Amino acid sequence: MKIAHISHSDVTGGAARAAFRLHRALVSAGINSKMYVVDKVSDDYRVIGPTSGLKKIAPRVRNQIAEMVNRICAVDRGVVRSLALSGNGLLTQAANNGCDVINLHWIGGESVGLKELARAKKPLVWRVADMWPFCGAEHYSETGPSARWRLGYDATKPEFPVFFDIDKFVWLRKAKHIPKTIHFVATTSFVADCLSQSALFKNSVVTVVPNTLDTQLYQPWPKALAREILGLPQEVPLVAFGAIGGGADPRKGWDLLKPALAMLAREVSSVEGVIFGQSEPRNPLNLGMPLHWLGHLNDDVTMALLYSAVDVMVVPSRQETFGQTASEAQACGTPVVAFNVTGLPDVVLHHVSGYLADPYSSEDLAKGIQWVLEDADRYAVLSAAARARAVSLWSSEVVVPQYMRVYKAAIESQS
Repeated sequence: MKIAHISHSDVTGGAARAAFRLHRALVSAGINSKMYVVDKVSDDYRVIGPTSGLKKIAPRVRNQIAEMVNRICAVDRGVVRSLALSGNGLLTQAANNGCDVINLHWIGGESVGLKELARAKKPLVWRVADMWPFCGAEHYSETGPSARWRLGYDATKPEFPVFFDIDKFVWLRKAKHIPKTIHFVATTSFVADCLSQSALFKNSVVTVVPNTLDTQLYQPWPKALAREILGLPQEVPLVAFGAIGGGADPRKGWDLLKPALAMLAREVSSVEGVIFGQSEPRNPLNLGMPLHWLGHLNDDVTMALLYSAVDVMVVPSRQETFGQTASEAQACGTPVVAFNVTGLPDVVLHHVSGYLADPYSSEDLAKGIQWVLEDADRYAVLSAAARARAVSLWSSEVVVPQYMRVYKAAIESQS
């Protein structure tokens, strides 16, 4: 079986890394897998990116035009949007190279046009990396009962007056062009529920398959060694938080974590924080504890060292379709504290591999971190359970067969 993955990038961003990890897991299992992207960063020869200067520039121009339209039409400009007006021929390229199945991943940034999906002549599988597939142009939206993706954009109006409803425009184009035969892969039960309750795809085929992770690469390192390599203190509890862009994305909940850390500093002596994904800000924060700013960490080995070095990983996100930092940390034997929302309950098991706090209580978040740290015997049990859970749920040996069943079902449905 030949699998073609379509993604905006191979390794830039969490959704791209998840796609790349699946691709590499399939290759390691002896399956013919290739990726087609508009932003190639890795040196994997099986990843096909733009080769000429024009092909590299064209996607950027399309994306800039889409961003300009978004700025003009959208009121909530902090929300990332993709219009999918025109694509880069990735699906045609994959089909012409003889693939059996096309696996879509994160295709924002004008990677794929909606009309391209309508013309696809191969079975389509779509791993839903965020909320964009069933929303309008937005990549994330509210999740309440009155959410527009639930009721239909043709039957609802935007919260704020706009002269042109860009989200409705994209949603209507999705309704027209996205084939009804697509097999969706939801990374968590939250995503599966959203798809089944959406106006667009309530009758579609949805299978829950988590993101895969190389659990031999992401495994526990000796804590003292990991701390020595990273230059972190040895004999103090370390609490970690990380996200691309650090606290810049409000969905990641840095504003909720800061008061939690301040509360924790008053209750736990000598505790220190470790922040990755951004460098130290110009104006130092005073949270009552030392903070170690590690900046952007781009390779898996360093990330595994980091997770092994700290005592607890905090994922205070308001929304996560999956939460890869939570799965990566657990694979390294590090318990996770997160809010009990969206996709995170599928990834963190309360009082087994970590703690799920009441949304969006900074006080309960601090309580959860303290609960993980305060008892050495309980911590050892949590750590072992976190590692065992990661291997049993997210290792390639577990996830690849699940994807193969989805691929076979997609092929059979069109035969």
